[in-house]
Amino acid sequence: MRYRVLGRSGLRVSEIGLGCEGFVLQDDAFAREMFALALGAGVNCMDLYSPHPDVQRRVGRAIRGDRESFVLQAHLCAIWDKGQYRATRDMDEIKAAFETMLANLDTPYIDIGMIHYVDSPALWRQIQEGPILAYALEQKKAGRIRCIGVSSHNPEAAQLAVDSGLVDVLMFSVNPCYDLQPGDEDIEKLWADESYAGQLTNMDPARERLYESCQRLGVGITVMKAFGGGDLLNAELSPAGAALTVPQCIQYALDRPAVGAVMCGARSVEELRACLDYENASPEARDYAAAFARFPRISWEGHCMYCGHCAPCPRGIDVATVTKFLNLARAQGAVPETVREHYAVLAHKAGECVACGACERRCPFRVGVMENMRQAAAIFGA
Repeated sequence: MRYRVLGRSGLRVSEIGLGCEGFVLQDDAFAREMFALALGAGVNCMDLYSPHPDVQRRVGRAIRGDRESFVLQAHLCAIWDKGQYRATRDMDEIKAAFETMLANLDTPYIDIGMIHYVDSPALWRQIQEGPILAYALEQKKAGRIRCIGVSSHNPEAAQLAVDSGLVDVLMFSVNPCYDLQPGDEDIEKLWADESYAGQLTNMDPARERLYESCQRLGVGITVMKAFGGGDLLNAELSPAGAALTVPQCIQYALDRPAVGAVMCGARSVEELRACLDYENASPEARDYAAAFARFPRISWEGHCMYCGHCAPCPRGIDVATVTKFLNLARAQGAVPETVREHYAVLAHKAGECVACGACERRCPFRVGVMENMRQAAAIFGA
């Protein structure tokens, strides 16, 4: 298992984390088997969005022996009411649910207090200016929440949260089909057939800006819906008109700027094992670029996906990383100091490019790599 640092939170998380969808409507034996497999493979993080009390107790029992090394992302504003999950913004309900969750988990703290389901700019402003964020910050000060997070499907709402400087972690839906769609408060549009009826080209600019802002500002991303609810794995259901594999979906998500972990919502031991197998998959099995280039209804022409097909460079330049830093600078309209520092320690700089064109001939998306290297050398001065 490989691990990443989740932005400025400093939390070290496994690339593959657990979602909790599979634990709902299951029993203790199922939870024990899933956690035994996950912990044995080195998984050290989980997203616990469900307020189901049995699920919370099972998670608490499973991680008790590893609590200090296990990163638990759990949600505020989700409650269990009359045998059902319900989102709420009522402070009395939020406070009671948080106390109940800590008791069920048998833990004095959660690592990431995720403010649940913030899918409109107006709702984020309400949360930021009202008692919900104040309560989360109060719990952080008391040591009962270590980092503040926000979960969202809307890049416009998420961008406001990230830009506020108040959020350490963003949980966001990341996959190659959702990334084509503009921000909207109606999340149903992310998977609606009509959203993919015409020819689609390249990533939505708001989503690209969001990922790059998270990288620049040190907001770590935990990924939900990497498989689009399973649709991307099925050629008949996939909005792209073709199926991807589990390793391809995971690799795509991990290649986006600022991503720390993919929270896999496995519903069976077999599904979880397929996600964990990513860690031992060959580069060829993880490679999504060739599959993307063949999608019948989607084009990424001219858009760098950071997939690494441009390598190897005869001068040793890490073209994908240089391009990522270039895009961060473009998004900001200037060169952030952190980006400049990271660029400075690269073994080989863009200015070493000899314009041989080998990278462009290998790129499945026909990116103008030589021009990117020229611009990067000019912007970074080397």
